[in-house]
Amino acid sequence: MKTKNYTPTQAREKIRHYCAYQERSHKEVINKLYSYGLHSSDVDEILIEVIAEGFLNEERYAKAFAGGKFRIKKWGRTKIKHELEANGLTKNCIKAGLTEIDEKDYQVTLTNLLKKKLDQLEGNDFFKRDKAAKYAIRKGFEAEFVWEILKNLHLK
Repeated sequence: MKTKNYTPTQAREKIRHYCAYQERSHKEVINKLYSYGLHSSDVDEILIEVIAEGFLNEERYAKAFAGGKFRIKKWGRTKIKHELEANGLTKNCIKAGLTEIDEKDYQVTLTNLLKKKLDQLEGNDFFKRDKAAKYAIRKGFEAEFVWEILKNLHLK
């Protein structure tokens, strides 16, 4: 696949649209700018401009990412945190992003996720609890919290 090279002026316009379409991390924007065939000095200059213009804000990105992954994909805090770290966000931005997850909603979501998984499983209670716990932990929920919720759920 051949990539098109853009002038810095063309790249500025394209990257503004790219950032306006949805929240982006600095890492995503830098990779996109390099894919336009720009040199590092142009990339740095454009990055500073889009930050100053408000098109790019990592805290806003972290909040949108965390809230979306929790509400839509039912991810737990651990998985969200790891994904944000992989995108190169600072600890403060990650902490701000995780504040988007309401504690009560988190508990209700985990409880519903576990109930649904338990209903799908066959076998004895020990087997079902173990499988359901592993599933929730893979989705990024904290192991202690998963087991605490499971302990309070009554199996049919």
